[in-house]
Amino acid sequence: MKLPSLFQFRILKLAVQSLLTPAVTTKFPQADYEPIPEFRGRPRYSQEDCIGCGACAAVCPADCIDVLDEPGKDQPTRTLTQHLDACICCGQCERYCTSETGIKLTNEFDFVGFAPEDFEEKVEKELLLCESCGAVIAPQAQLAWLVKRLGPLAYANPTLMLTALKELQVVAAGVKITSENVQRGQHLNIQCPQCRRQTSFAV
Repeated sequence: MKLPSLFQFRILKLAVQSLLTPAVTTKFPQADYEPIPEFRGRPRYSQEDCIGCGACAAVCPADCIDVLDEPGKDQPTRTLTQHLDACICCGQCERYCTSETGIKLTNEFDFVGFAPEDFEEKVEKELLLCESCGAVIAPQAQLAWLVKRLGPLAYANPTLMLTALKELQVVAAGVKITSENVQRGQHLNIQCPQCRRQTSFAV
């Protein structure tokens, strides 16, 4: 008679343990469930810390974040919309966030809904436009973040300098200058890189 192998004894032991051990199934949704701290759940934008740079959209492997610039509005804005129904909660948006706290993964795992709007996470930021050509430069919050990071070095760039002065309410909002000929006097305007280059080499 062939005796059972050690492996078979282990299987029998596990079967008996499973039979005598209580079930570990959670009581959700009858009872609240708190995931472990390392759980990667629903991403949430921070309205205060997000600078609207769009880095999260650039690194999203699921391509579930849309960046919409509306420079033609009375108040030019950039809207970042994350479609949670396509999000895979990989955490790349949090990892590569420029401000490091603009978007964070939460422990929320129960994000259900009945309409597409229920699966959208949005943040809206004011856009800064070039005063010479009207092109989009960057969100105002992104330039303000750069000013804080650079400190006194920010005053070497006229656009950042004017952004800092606006934050201090030293100067008012600039007025778009419409001139066929680029003049050196426009150097102290808020300008996009292309217009800045033309102004710097103007006679």
